[in-house]
Amino acid sequence: MKYTTRLFAEFLAVTFAAGIGLAVDTTGISLILFPEIAALAYDVFTRPRGKWASQPIRLIATPTITAILGVIITRHFEYSALSVTVVALLSLFAINLLRSNIGASISAGVLPMTLGVTSWGYPAAILAGLVVLAIALTLWKHLGPHRYLSETSKESRIIETAETPPKERSWIFALTAFVFAFAAVAQITGLRFLLFPPLIVVAYELFGHPDLPGWMSRPLLFPLVCFLTASVGLLCSTAFHTEFLGVTVTMLCSIAILRMFKVHMPPALAVGLIPFVIAHPTIWYPISVSFGAAALIASTKVYRFSTQRKAT
Repeated sequence: MKYTTRLFAEFLAVTFAAGIGLAVDTTGISLILFPEIAALAYDVFTRPRGKWASQPIRLIATPTITAILGVIITRHFEYSALSVTVVALLSLFAINLLRSNIGASISAGVLPMTLGVTSWGYPAAILAGLVVLAIALTLWKHLGPHRYLSETSKESRIIETAETPPKERSWIFALTAFVFAFAAVAQITGLRFLLFPPLIVVAYELFGHPDLPGWMSRPLLFPLVCFLTASVGLLCSTAFHTEFLGVTVTMLCSIAILRMFKVHMPPALAVGLIPFVIAHPTIWYPISVSFGAAALIASTKVYRFSTQRKAT
């Protein structure tokens, strides 16, 4: 029964993302497809008692507010290492102010700067999509999936801790340095997706919890999984003529990739959907994503080593 319930939860995540794609086809408004919503849907449906699922109001409010901040900054400043860093820090401030655990909200704030989105339709679309997600989550909870989807496993405990706001202070300096440095590289090379928005979400979790046992126990899988989901998204965004089909196939393939490697990486699902909101995605997208992910793993290794050395 647990396996069947898990499959149905993943089916709900795919269905929700497909519905967003259908809304894009119907309205012609691409901003409706907020890539990180795939990660949010997957996490809350498969973990209905998790940190993200337990805060339905903040689930709606936090990404909407950071999206507004992102649009404001993008309307007044060009893409640069400084502007990206400012958006990321403002998003973190909003998360802290709201006492929210929705780290994915950082992606909502940075995405406008990465894509050059200045329309107020962007936060409005995010608000609408998240309201629907929160309603669907509430209905899902009423069906009692918690009876079969355990939150007591080692993996779930690790995820729960990672989604908790960091308690120490030094992580913010490491995160800021990483974001600024790689945004500078992205600015110089023109490869903005070296610092793709979901990567900052993962960086927030990894720098904020450097001593978390078992988290990213197989770190080399992160760049590989991101490369694979990014490649799937790139292929589907160009091969299919409708967002509905493209998003559906991308989600199915991306979840299959997560299952194949036995990892829980919701941001990788968002990585797969980003090509659908890029004007002209190329092969440089998955290449940039894999380089950025590898750079993050290397940076967190160095940070973890330095913090352990200071502790001794």
